[in-house]
Amino acid sequence: MEFLANYIHENYLWKAPLWVAQVLVQFGVAALVLLVFVSPFAGILSFIERRIAGRMQDRIGPNRVGPQGILQFLADGIKSLLKEDLIPKDADKPLFVLAPYLVFLGMFTTFVALPFASKLVVADLNVGILYVFATSSLTVVGLVMAGWGSGSKWSMLGGMRAAAQVISYEIPAGLAALTVLLLAGSLSMQKIIAGQGPHPWQWYLFDNPFCFIAFFILFISLIAEGNRAPFDLPEAESELVSGYNTEYSGMRFVFFFFAEWANLYVMAAILTTLFLGGWQIPQSLAAATASVGPWLTQIVQLFFFQIKALVIVFLVIQLRWTLPRIRMDQLMSVCWKYLVPIGFFCVIGTAVWMMVFKQGWPLARYALTGLTGLILIYYFYRVYWQIKTSRAQVQLNPFV
Repeated sequence: MEFLANYIHENYLWKAPLWVAQVLVQFGVAALVLLVFVSPFAGILSFIERRIAGRMQDRIGPNRVGPQGILQFLADGIKSLLKEDLIPKDADKPLFVLAPYLVFLGMFTTFVALPFASKLVVADLNVGILYVFATSSLTVVGLVMAGWGSGSKWSMLGGMRAAAQVISYEIPAGLAALTVLLLAGSLSMQKIIAGQGPHPWQWYLFDNPFCFIAFFILFISLIAEGNRAPFDLPEAESELVSGYNTEYSGMRFVFFFFAEWANLYVMAAILTTLFLGGWQIPQSLAAATASVGPWLTQIVQLFFFQIKALVIVFLVIQLRWTLPRIRMDQLMSVCWKYLVPIGFFCVIGTAVWMMVFKQGWPLARYALTGLTGLILIYYFYRVYWQIKTSRAQVQLNPFV
């Protein structure tokens, strides 16, 4: 970023201050991220989720538009653009119109601080993780505005649920992130990644048992903040018709789901940065790519970051089509009775662990890594068993 800003300033803006070139570069990169990455990613992810849902329910999913249905999200987008944009008569028009854009803004601004590679970041803020949590919370303001501005009781209930849910789960999410911040000693997301290594036993996830627990606390909390099942109470179709977006149509209706799918990647990127080593790659691979050119190193780092993030995205999608939706009282009980106390326990435990094992305890790292390996082996075994059982049932009775 700095190199590009200096190059533009020296060759094209030599009469203007340097900060002008820096602002232009940041806006250009932000627009590039929006047009080239965020928009296609959200659309393709919607297609992938529908195909995964189909496979898990023993059906095919969208497969008509384009090869294997890959262009289905484009057809849906064009269809939404052609739909009439209706505003209810009793709606608060300014709030109703502004709400979906505010939700989208809260999602998109988080990409500014996400470190995709060692040099591939729009702004390496020294309070990066604090910025990400703060800007992502803007979405709840948009959801409340949509609920109130719609003039519908269903939308209002959905907006209130979203406010209660996001505000509550911000607390365990912050406590879980604090365990990593104690280890890293910084709020900068790049420095958090730099404090880890490329190998699994060098990640903060396996640093100590308290961070291992904190990972799952943050994972659950981010799912709840993103209104993903089984915590999708603000848009529970069986209770609230569609929740806060009931009265929306056209492209404004799509913006809510566009932000939800893009926020799914943001959630995975946060977990990857804090616990899974981010863009770290082995030293031998870094040396090999650096001999070709620094750009290749950035591409390889981006590839590693994306693989880790997409694995988490797949797990979140799988959870949606595996677990039933919980009740609102259960949602709050999970947060205040379990996640918040356990979060405080993990923060205190990590602080004590750092005092007792100042250089860390390698045996604990290897033990937690091995335990995770056993869990993954059992997971893949269950997936294989389920596929094998489903195929056997189809062969016995093709009409089931």
